[in-house]
Amino acid sequence: MQYQEFLDHIYQRYSGNVKLELGRMEGLLKDMGEPQKQLHGFHVAGTNGKGSICASLEALALAHGQRTGLNTSPHLINYTERFRIDGKELDIKPILDAFNQYEELFNKWEASFFEITTAIAFALFARANLDLSIIEVGLGGRLDATNLFIPDISAISTIGLDHIKTLGSNTQIIAAEKAGIIKSGVPLVLGDIEAPAKEVILDRATAMGALTYQFGTDWKVEIVSDNTAGICFEYVFGKYIYRGLKSNLMGEHQAANIGLAITAFILYCEKHKLQICEQKIRNALLKINWAGRMQVLSTQPTVIVDGAHNVHGVTALMATLNKVFPDRKLRFVISILADKDYSEMIRLFCSQAERLYVAQNKSDRAASAEAQLTQIAKHHIPATAYPSVAEAYKAAIRDAGRNGVVVAGGSLYTVGEVISAHKADA
Repeated sequence: MQYQEFLDHIYQRYSGNVKLELGRMEGLLKDMGEPQKQLHGFHVAGTNGKGSICASLEALALAHGQRTGLNTSPHLINYTERFRIDGKELDIKPILDAFNQYEELFNKWEASFFEITTAIAFALFARANLDLSIIEVGLGGRLDATNLFIPDISAISTIGLDHIKTLGSNTQIIAAEKAGIIKSGVPLVLGDIEAPAKEVILDRATAMGALTYQFGTDWKVEIVSDNTAGICFEYVFGKYIYRGLKSNLMGEHQAANIGLAITAFILYCEKHKLQICEQKIRNALLKINWAGRMQVLSTQPTVIVDGAHNVHGVTALMATLNKVFPDRKLRFVISILADKDYSEMIRLFCSQAERLYVAQNKSDRAASAEAQLTQIAKHHIPATAYPSVAEAYKAAIRDAGRNGVVVAGGSLYTVGEVISAHKADA
């Protein structure tokens, strides 16, 4: 079985098996020898920013000589992106070998696509004898397949309205689901979370005896500058005071994400009596490997892709664009999923748009180009629909000229298709 055959098989065979409960995963992992119990490290949840936090943790750990495993989702282009060991994406062979080894168990437990992916990550990381693993929650937290992993440090980035049909219709209910990752006695680091949702999380942390480190109270960041080269910010956490930290990630919201990662990493190092080196932290932040999040693909024209896929994410994106490109109208390539609040996302895009280039991405959840155009028309911004994201991207590049700015987003699926189109034209 080769890569595409394997991917087609697991999508077709297992994608319909989704159930938000942990019984199947518990049984599956027990039959596999419970590989998750051999792992240590970080478990990261949140509405937005958790992937950036995970990638930042990986960079910090690698800079300090730690062997790392990183499991994230979804992938942008290749399924193998979900698995990294020591900072490198795995080849398909060990992933396929693990699938073949456990396929009978996957069928026995009627595992879902995500449960299978998580189980494979646990198995591969356990075999690799790593120092630490960084595990990103897929959906929610309480009933997520990753939640059978017991970390050294837990983290929750932000709370916003997303996956409403699955997680709930207000931030307190969603916060309760995210707080489900809190383990007894395991320290918890919190990002920039508004009061009603944060109170739910803090109540759960108290009940679980988990020490909590809060953004703005226990640790702080202050942005210094933000441009297409990255951000510069100050960081304070107790005796750890780092001035003028620079990162290759762009966007003010990334300062909070990176600051959370630094805090979690410091707590991990203190627990394991590892020496923390300021210069290694500074070096790590310039090498964070996280594609598709405020990523600059080109400078002539300037092309930025961002995986903002809900209102909270697009709000942060637009705030960054307004500061980096003040008083300037931009060209947007967008394709949004139908189960998102795409009318509000489109309103936000239109607030700084000169023109929008619209398509329906390849996800089976994608909103049609026509539905998106209907929403855009309410804001009287010029827009054109195209047969594919790649064609929309090419049209935007052509129209922008060497000095223009093109921003692509609305969905991680869209970002992946734009990156693929960009590479094809390179």
